[in-house]
Amino acid sequence: MKKLAVFAVALFMATVTTNAQEMKTQPQIIVSGEGKIKVTPDYVIINVGVENTGDQAADVKKKNDIAIDAVIKYLKKAKLPESDFQTKQVQLNKTYDYEKKKHYFTASQTISITLKDLSKYDTMMLGLVDSGINVINGVDFRSTKVAEYESQARVKAVQNAKAKAQDYAGALNQKMGKAILVSDNSSTYYPRPYMAAMKMSADTEMSRETLAIGEIEVTANVTINYALD
Repeated sequence: MKKLAVFAVALFMATVTTNAQEMKTQPQIIVSGEGKIKVTPDYVIINVGVENTGDQAADVKKKNDIAIDAVIKYLKKAKLPESDFQTKQVQLNKTYDYEKKKHYFTASQTISITLKDLSKYDTMMLGLVDSGINVINGVDFRSTKVAEYESQARVKAVQNAKAKAQDYAGALNQKMGKAILVSDNSSTYYPRPYMAAMKMSADTEMSRETLAIGEIEVTANVTINYALD
């Protein structure tokens, strides 16, 4: 009985070892694929702010509060839904000027605005500047159908990887088998036009054609292990 048990264990270990060796020696081809979909944005996120500097904290805060109040009233007057604009950051900082040997205060507040009608962009920017905005941090173009386009990009990425695998298998005079492993390496990225934070004076002139919408490129990346027969 004891010999039978030992034999059974040995047979089990031999089977496991054989299976492991077969898995290790399974011929495979590993390829990567990329899919790209170009999309015209249908809305934009505008990040703007107000900044004032002075000797007294109360004074600079008051100036900021007055400007922000005017900005919010302008947005409401422009009939922008309240859900489409939001205060993102409020700061009041004390800094020491070593050259002048004195302290000064800087008050700042930023607002993120979602504009769903791109045709109103220039009018909106002019109105914001007139109402008191003196800092533009940048714009971020988006699409409401990004999930749909990401799905299309993933399909294209798999098709691209499969085509590569077929090319390699053909060059090796082998047949491409089933996919063994699929790894999604995609990450959503929204290209932004380069725009450093720009301080603006009250008399800054702006052209009425300042928005180049361009296209968003939705990209998907995949790595697939195919068996080779």
